[in-house]
Amino acid sequence: MTARTVAGHEDADRRRWWALAVIATAQLMIVLDITIVNIALPSAQRDLGISDADRQWVITAYTLAFGGLLLLGGRLGDLFGRKRVFTVGLLGFALASALGGAAVSPAMLFGARALQGAFGALLAPSALGLLSTTFSDPRERSTAFGIFGAIAGGGSAIGFIAGGLLTEYLDWRWCLFVNVPIAAVTAFAAFSVLRRDHVGKGRRLRLDLPGALLGCGGLLAIVYGTSEAVTRGWGDGLVLGPLVLGVALLAAFVLVERRTAHPLLPLHIVADRNRGGGALSVGLAMVGMFGTFLFLTYYLQAIKHFSPIVSGLSFLPMTVAIVLSSTGFAARLMTRVPSRNLIGPGLVLAAGGMAWLTQMRVDSPWAAMVLPAELLIGFGMGLVFMPAMSLATLGVAPNEAGAASATINSAQQVGGSVGTALLNTVAASATASFLATRIAADPAVRAQGAVHGYVVATWVAMGVLLAAALVAVLMIDHRPAPGEATAVEGGAEAAAAVRAADGRPSPRAVARADVRANVRANVEAGAEVRAEAGPERPPAD
Repeated sequence: MTARTVAGHEDADRRRWWALAVIATAQLMIVLDITIVNIALPSAQRDLGISDADRQWVITAYTLAFGGLLLLGGRLGDLFGRKRVFTVGLLGFALASALGGAAVSPAMLFGARALQGAFGALLAPSALGLLSTTFSDPRERSTAFGIFGAIAGGGSAIGFIAGGLLTEYLDWRWCLFVNVPIAAVTAFAAFSVLRRDHVGKGRRLRLDLPGALLGCGGLLAIVYGTSEAVTRGWGDGLVLGPLVLGVALLAAFVLVERRTAHPLLPLHIVADRNRGGGALSVGLAMVGMFGTFLFLTYYLQAIKHFSPIVSGLSFLPMTVAIVLSSTGFAARLMTRVPSRNLIGPGLVLAAGGMAWLTQMRVDSPWAAMVLPAELLIGFGMGLVFMPAMSLATLGVAPNEAGAASATINSAQQVGGSVGTALLNTVAASATASFLATRIAADPAVRAQGAVHGYVVATWVAMGVLLAAALVAVLMIDHRPAPGEATAVEGGAEAAAAVRAADGRPSPRAVARADVRANVRANVEAGAEVRAEAGPERPPAD
């Protein structure tokens, strides 16, 4: 091997890890922005005059647009190149954040949050797709996804801390303005370190716009119907109507995807029991997690009278627990134990944290009530995020990596949207029932009613997390292949030789054929990229 070749490989290695830094920064911004406004929400609610029934739309507008458009964003990355879509998503996210920070009415803030979600839907699947195609070595892939998973899990809690600092020392609007310089710098860095993967017009497939409209419309109708139950009740026509319409639109979405030549979501991606089980487990987990974050924020600020910064710092133990669990345990065990042996117990631990929170009272001390629950939830979810994200793109053809990565992200955001709306409705209904038979004018009684609502919703969240654990145990059967843990020479070949989807040994010849097919697909994808770039240009990576 010549010195020039060695230097080229070293440069590629350095760029690969710089690319991870760019992708991780973008992912942190996306996840952080889901929760950073939670701490600022009480201040924004007072400033803009947002009602209690509508306050959840500050969160839901973002997560709904994000989750509803993720599949479309993933497909756009496959068609136009993930680097290009990634960069456009960053710049659009910056503009939407500036608009939200300048909001003068609730509608303007809700619209800006929805716009943030839409550009985030371009950004997130491209980020995960770029990560998947950049790191193919088992050991490097484990490390990269460990970092990515820690950010995905810990970024939410980091958002609470940043939100507290910005709200207390500057203004709630800076929870949105802060994205502008971060996104701009990250977009500039993306031009330098990410590999060019432009797709020529002659090779682009048609977009599945009917599928996008049906899928997003169905999710919007379900979340809207759930949120309206806060003020109208579950039996009202404006609640049942949207719920029924949403289910019908999603059923039509499945039928369209089965018949279209170029579906937005190729159904074989979610039909795989590992990818489908991982996405469903994460989606259910987010149903419980997002609502709990919202309740804890209001509990700490409105009931315990913590300042925004103290409220944010109160979530720091959860952040530390997620990072330690994801990088210290999950990353090391992912190549040694079956995935469900991480995801299932992790969800049970998180459910245990929810069970602890059901004992919450108005006068409960933070150290004895909130802290143990945060640690259980953090350690549990740290075991869930990284292996689930790795399963999302494992074994997927390069031209479908965007759709596959969008599936797990969509499950997260749709789960968060539905969970926030559902648990907010449950909590509000329980509080209203509690106050109906008591003296509601008494501030102490109102505080007891609010905590009662949080507790009832937390019971529901715990049940959802246990259901997610059951799904993970029953559906996910991926086992690490021999050689992944040690990354021995020829490990990929040896791993493929005994790998099987159901965990039983597969014929060596079949496995080798599978490896050759994947290698061939990657080579062909690389050849297309080089052909598009022009023969006179050197490879970008």
